[in-house]
Amino acid sequence: MQLIKVDPRALKENPDPLRQTKSTPQADALLLATIKAVGIVQPPVITPEAGGGNGYIINAGHRRVKQAIAAGLEEIDVLVDEASNDNGAMRSMVTNIAFDPMNPVDQWRAIERLVALGWTEEAIGVALALPVRQIKKLRLLANVLPAMLDHMAKGDMPNEQQLRTIAAASLDEQKEVWKKHKPSKGDPQVSWWSVAQGLQKTRMYARHASFGDDLAQAYGIQWVEDLFAPADEDSRYTTNVEGFLGAQQEWMTANLPKKGVIAETTNWGEVKLPPKAERVYGKPTKSDCTAMYLDRDGRVQTVHYRMPAAKKPKAKGATGPDNAADDVGEVSKPRPDVTRKGVEMIGDYRTDALREALGRAPIEDDALMALLILAFAGQNVSVTTGSGGVYSGHSRLAKNAAVLFDADGKLAFDMDTLRVAARTMLVDVFSCRENATNSGIVARIAGEMIGADAFLPNMGTEDFLSCLSRPALEGSCKDTPVLPRQRVKDTRAALVEHYKEGHFVHPNALFAPDPAKLSDWLSSRAVAADEDEADEDIADIGEGGFDEDVEAFREAAE
Repeated sequence: MQLIKVDPRALKENPDPLRQTKSTPQADALLLATIKAVGIVQPPVITPEAGGGNGYIINAGHRRVKQAIAAGLEEIDVLVDEASNDNGAMRSMVTNIAFDPMNPVDQWRAIERLVALGWTEEAIGVALALPVRQIKKLRLLANVLPAMLDHMAKGDMPNEQQLRTIAAASLDEQKEVWKKHKPSKGDPQVSWWSVAQGLQKTRMYARHASFGDDLAQAYGIQWVEDLFAPADEDSRYTTNVEGFLGAQQEWMTANLPKKGVIAETTNWGEVKLPPKAERVYGKPTKSDCTAMYLDRDGRVQTVHYRMPAAKKPKAKGATGPDNAADDVGEVSKPRPDVTRKGVEMIGDYRTDALREALGRAPIEDDALMALLILAFAGQNVSVTTGSGGVYSGHSRLAKNAAVLFDADGKLAFDMDTLRVAARTMLVDVFSCRENATNSGIVARIAGEMIGADAFLPNMGTEDFLSCLSRPALEGSCKDTPVLPRQRVKDTRAALVEHYKEGHFVHPNALFAPDPAKLSDWLSSRAVAADEDEADEDIADIGEGGFDEDVEAFREAAE
């Protein structure tokens, strides 16, 4: 290293500067005043230009050179040094940190630059006197969407909690959220709370898991370390909530004590014990029962309870049940074959298939009439009643009937127009979705009637099969060359590959309703009809009037 004098205007800028964030005008003005008063105290460091050039490149001291030119200095002292293997990246970073704390965004980028130049995380930690965990954290933050980083570099930074949520999300997810919440000219400030809220995912922590690595592999659970959590705790987590809860459920089933049940919880997270059960808060006895359940964090919790003693029979010679001592109450329902998300997906599949069938499948005129009657029996239909009750939604359905009128407001249509209007009305009314638009059992009756099962899509996909329990997934292998694997993930992947070019429909997705539920629905409708018939406030039809009206309608239809 040697000290020489050069014209600052002859020095070339480093094409890959470490500090990319511009300094403030106040800091530049202070440096210029210092140079005018006492000159440059610490000479900038330069290196010979590579690739056959005869010039010099600034390695450290870009601001000093710039302000020396602004001060009108003809020559300045500089230190000439040979470029290191990393082109002086580490030395430049240390120098910048010592002179002026670097912007956090520049720190993230600088560490990524060092890694690209061959530095290991351990070596960077030793050189900067930082823990390796902190280096990994900074590297994680370097993967934040570049557009977000550029805005953060301007000084608008999220807090640590928001930053950790953003950094844990994928770039595609960050890009979608950033489109909605990026700053504008009228509002240059970013609502980082909204950005973090849009990227928030439910986390299930490894420290709450009772299952081991075997079940974790079987359910495709991959642990991710939370680098922002305290270093002295197990911060591994997964966002595969369904897999985590499924593994916990299977562990509880395998480790259930003799007099134990797997219980459910209320909306407030409290355990549901069998009816008449008395919870035991002290030390349980051998005759007490055990209930295992999952709390809101997915942890396995255990409580003890006892059932009331069996009553002695009054009749002489009668004996009580032999298993009274082993009574644990009513056992809660096992984990369903299809999760709630799977049920919602089935509802979407059914609705799309039903709508396509209503638009394309051959339907006779009498069938269309029946379907129209069924459609208006759906629980999602909104109308304005003749008795004065007003319900929103009728205006949306009116457009389907408007096509049957001519310019003078008279009903004038041909059979083709009538058929199209009927199909359009049915498409708007029927729905199997798991929300407020669900038509109920009548939509499934309609789907079975017109053969909508044939329009259901291929459900042998990763999205849907991940919603099936292990028994249901293995049951789907029936009548296929796919054999159940040891790991649920492998069985699912084999089924996805098998049905790649095929067509799979889960039995639960078929339109045919359960006979018992259909019978209950028919019975409830009959009871409702009898009650309406007897209600004189609704209609005063007189004795036998209802039957007479029905007969009149039948004759008119003929």
